[in-house]
Amino acid sequence: MKKDTLLAHAGRAPEKYQGMVNTPVFRTSTVIFPDLESYETRTPDDYKSVRYGRHGTPTTFALEEAVAKMEGGHQAVAVPSGLAAITAALSAFVKTGDHLLVSDSVYAPTRHFCDARLKPNGIDVEYYDPLIGAAIKDLIRPSTRAVFCEAPGSLTFEMQDIPAIAAAAHARGLPVLADNTWGTPYFFRSFEHGVDVSIHAATKYIVGHSDVMMGIIVTSEQYWLPVRRAVADFGFSVSPEDCYLALRGFRTIGVRMKQQMANAIRIAQWLQSRPEVLRVIYPALESDPGHTIWKRDFTGAASLFGFVLKPASDGAVSDFVNALELFGIGSSWGGYESLVQVARIDKYRTATRWNPGGPTLRLHIGLEDPEDLIADLEQAFARMKQAG
Repeated sequence: MKKDTLLAHAGRAPEKYQGMVNTPVFRTSTVIFPDLESYETRTPDDYKSVRYGRHGTPTTFALEEAVAKMEGGHQAVAVPSGLAAITAALSAFVKTGDHLLVSDSVYAPTRHFCDARLKPNGIDVEYYDPLIGAAIKDLIRPSTRAVFCEAPGSLTFEMQDIPAIAAAAHARGLPVLADNTWGTPYFFRSFEHGVDVSIHAATKYIVGHSDVMMGIIVTSEQYWLPVRRAVADFGFSVSPEDCYLALRGFRTIGVRMKQQMANAIRIAQWLQSRPEVLRVIYPALESDPGHTIWKRDFTGAASLFGFVLKPASDGAVSDFVNALELFGIGSSWGGYESLVQVARIDKYRTATRWNPGGPTLRLHIGLEDPEDLIADLEQAFARMKQAG
């Protein structure tokens, strides 16, 4: 089945539930077994049967199956947030004395977890240039246990050559973990490009309506049990109601993302024409340094991108942001609403420098009419100019 058909049919079994098109919400903690023998001989690593509420219900399994099928992975597990997905996945592969390679452009909470939790526990975390490509082979040591990627980079949107990185890592027997929240299973089938463990902040495009916190980890068959055991050891669990909402959002991820991408490209191209803008950072644009890799590996682009203003004072940037009426100021993205954030990046980079030439802003483009969003940006530029 092609991916739009998969979206409509994966993770559904109406014949099991009296013809109901959606898997119902199963709420439970305790599961009753028919006899003592079946209870005491249950398989510890059987994470796809209903045996205790923390390990999931048919509602949970329906969501996990749908996402894994869309991305081309072996199996998936849902956890309470995108950060929970990152921490569980990383913890499955490293221990005291190990070396971990992490892209310098990762999501800030990923870096914080590495610095505040992994390093103090004797794990040597090394941040690498996201543009390193196949040269990552020179950073691999005998103690290296995994490579963590994020493409494009959080806030700065560098595209990583994941197939080249994966080839170098696999040659040394190392797994490749990737934060695929921007690409999603719809626009980037990560397992076809060498990823072994794909991580999603499902809070964003998978849920799509800014009303559920969730993460999802999809793995290859080889790494399913190490990751799933780590999730179980952390005691992570998600509610069946949240899984139901996430699956409902996932059914429409295709139409939403295609519309939001079209809106984003329209606005990004308009920003390129503005005298206040130094450059737009968006791999979907031909002018972007990462466009060639994006076009080769991805089938679409998220509606999240950045742009760099020409040199301006902090006050002028604040005037611009505060003047926006249709762009909310807030964390997260991937929902139906547009958002703006000032990207304060310098403190997050150690392997590379970020010196774009002016203040950097990040926009998430929602499902509003793009002409209304452009008009809002235009009046905010006018306000910024008036304020001097």
